[in-house]
Amino acid sequence: MLFAPQRYCVNVFWVDSWINYFHYCLFSRHFLKDGLFSFLISFTFTALINNMANTSDISRGMILKLDGSLYTVIEFGENKTARAAAKVWAKLKGLDNTRSIEKTWNSGDNIHPVRVERKSYQFLYKDETGYSFMDSETFEQISVPETMVDAPKFLTDGQEVSVLINTETELPMSVELPDKVVSKVTYSEPGLRGDTATRTLKAATVETGATVMVPLFVNEGDLIKVNTKTGEYIERVKE
Repeated sequence: MLFAPQRYCVNVFWVDSWINYFHYCLFSRHFLKDGLFSFLISFTFTALINNMANTSDISRGMILKLDGSLYTVIEFGENKTARAAAKVWAKLKGLDNTRSIEKTWNSGDNIHPVRVERKSYQFLYKDETGYSFMDSETFEQISVPETMVDAPKFLTDGQEVSVLINTETELPMSVELPDKVVSKVTYSEPGLRGDTATRTLKAATVETGATVMVPLFVNEGDLIKVNTKTGEYIERVKE
């Protein structure tokens, strides 16, 4: 299970412990009688406010809840100026929506990370209901729409993927392919034998139907490694 950030998660468990303790105190005459319970409430809720996750906890890949929607942090940074308060910005990609946005906070503002669990699944097939995957451990099957799948054009039968599960709802949020996959070229114009130095590219179709720009020396039947995040050719792979 992924917890982001670590400091935030420690506070989550700390909060749970105090809540359970307060539940006990509600039924304790001793705490109510001497006023200690009132002190603990005031002290703890002040501590909770001061220990919420804030912009200093942002990290790449973190899942945030923003205006009721879920986003993953793609990139982030901080802008500092001599005359103004520091600002923290982040490029966010929607998990339960198709939006990509940029959000800016004042440095130190509270944020709302979502705890997620990453599970290994295997791609089975695609039909009118969406993309079907099977849990590699429990063999449970799920179906998700194409909008939830990162780089679906590079999916092959039996492909191992990572599925992010929202621990609050137990529902899948997104499906991620490995950063690099190997695919077979099924169509390409004839290449130039021995031409491995030129930077000229040509279009090639791989086994999934996706089009990848490859060097001239790549031919039909070749195995190539592709970056699923950018769709770019990396290298030719020997069988």
